[in-house]
Amino acid sequence: MSNELPAIEAAVTDYLDGLYEGDAEKLARVFHPTSALTFEVKGELKPLARDAWLDGVRSRPSPKSQGLARHDHVLQIDMSSPTSAFVKLKCAIPPRYFTDYLCFLKVEGRWQVAQKVFATAAEP
Repeated sequence: MSNELPAIEAAVTDYLDGLYEGDAEKLARVFHPTSALTFEVKGELKPLARDAWLDGVRSRPSPKSQGLARHDHVLQIDMSSPTSAFVKLKCAIPPRYFTDYLCFLKVEGRWQVAQKVFATAAEP
């Protein structure tokens, strides 16, 4: 399974670069079309479809365009099979800092995010 690690790392890099650059097309290549993002607000679960999230990415200024520093840190990559992996990472769009839990599946010959769960904090 370890021979898949570079491909997973490349997908994670594309994800982090896409967030920093505000590149919705790059993000769309990493996230499967049926994927969703899920988060919690005041104890309530909030699901967000991939395409709605990508619309939000397109409509906001990117951290790169604002000259903001990157805060990317991959904390864990765990492969449970040759076609599934879990990635935990930290990233930011200041003043918001995120912990992301990305569930990857290898489908259509490439690693794609099937589900993202994230938490937001006001500071790192």
